[in-house]
Amino acid sequence: MKLTQNYFELFGLPVAFEIDSQKISESYRALQKVVHPDKFASATEQERRIAMQQASFINEAQQTLKDPVARATYLLSLHGVELNLEKETTSDTMFLMEQLELRERLANVQSESDPFAALDLLISEVGGLNKQILAKISAGFENPTPEKLENVQEDLRKMKFLQKLQHQVEAVEEELDELL
Repeated sequence: MKLTQNYFELFGLPVAFEIDSQKISESYRALQKVVHPDKFASATEQERRIAMQQASFINEAQQTLKDPVARATYLLSLHGVELNLEKETTSDTMFLMEQLELRERLANVQSESDPFAALDLLISEVGGLNKQILAKISAGFENPTPEKLENVQEDLRKMKFLQKLQHQVEAVEEELDELL
């Protein structure tokens, strides 16, 4: 195993947004068996250090490939596009207005006559938005052009909003479950 391989090569996957999550798990387990610390208990300090670096690289690759936003950001980097989702945000005002409305509805869920039904509706809407954006991101990586990659960047900025909203929805869901 070379630490210079890209994550897709390391896991024996095609360099694409749509990937087989089962293959990620299988490859991860196989790779970890090769570099597991127990195999290097009697090895030299240098060999143990290299095994730890390899294990760390494998872990980082697996986490990146499993998360659609991280995977897309990594794919962009393979195409020479650096994206900092922590500093960049979408400028799509319609999308931002929609996000404000969804968050307002989420804030009011507990005061609804049937908070669970209101939350279920919100969960469904957020899930639908996620699917739409993931489909656009996937399409953007098919025969990528600079314009398509630019669109992927914008969609990733939107995904960041949706991920945060998804976490907030899950937190409210937990709060409601505790009230039962």
